[in-house]
Amino acid sequence: MDLHTNGRVQNGANYKLNEGIHMKIGILGAGSIGATLARKLSGAGHEVKVANSRGPETINPEIVAAGARAVEAADVVTDVDALIISVPLSRIPAIKPLIANLPADAVIVDTSNYYPMRDGQVQALDDGQVESVWITEQLGRPVAKAWNAVGAGSFEAKGKAAGDPDRIAIPIAADREADKAVAVSLVEDTGFDAFDAGSLADSWRQQPGAPAYCTDLTRQEIPEALAAAKKDRISQRRDLAMAAISEKLETGATLTSDDVVELNRAIYI
Repeated sequence: MDLHTNGRVQNGANYKLNEGIHMKIGILGAGSIGATLARKLSGAGHEVKVANSRGPETINPEIVAAGARAVEAADVVTDVDALIISVPLSRIPAIKPLIANLPADAVIVDTSNYYPMRDGQVQALDDGQVESVWITEQLGRPVAKAWNAVGAGSFEAKGKAAGDPDRIAIPIAADREADKAVAVSLVEDTGFDAFDAGSLADSWRQQPGAPAYCTDLTRQEIPEALAAAKKDRISQRRDLAMAAISEKLETGATLTSDDVVELNRAIYI
């Protein structure tokens, strides 16, 4: 079901008019996705601070120039309405002490994905536990899952105005409507259509290896892709996609974001 917020954002028990309302947002992680989030959300008028594990002096100056503040990791969780986590999945357990200092009513939005070749083997995930369900267990807090199913290149360059027929849709999953509503509003602010993909238990449909993952689908196209996902096949297709990308890179080829999208689409057919 596609979620329509009618211009309102629900944060905890409070509703705010989306238009003209600036949220206080912390972003933990300043890689490709985190940096783009910082630039886009600052540009949308939100008060954004960003941190990484190495200190504010290592944050790309372009992020600061776009309006975000570089801060220490301990500061990124204080006095915020929402915290966006954009770090490798393997680092999720280590940030639990930070999350303990997050305001109780702050919404957590997670962007991570599980890649065993990068993150190491996580037995629970290899056994089929849904990634975002595992993350809630590690953090001890509910999360919304968003921005995980768009490639960094597409996320940076392909945002479009609301109403554009070619606007890419980003699936969002959450168990609480408050979390989902905030994620919907912020996704829309980054230039993409937010699509309600259901609960966290359903979010395997937007994990790596699923047809809706990094295939740049529109609002009209994404429901069919989410419905077509087969849980027992996604890890195999994830690894197949990564192997194909690695093989091309080893030959010296340069892959654009469009190349990656086309490769993913071909694998998921």
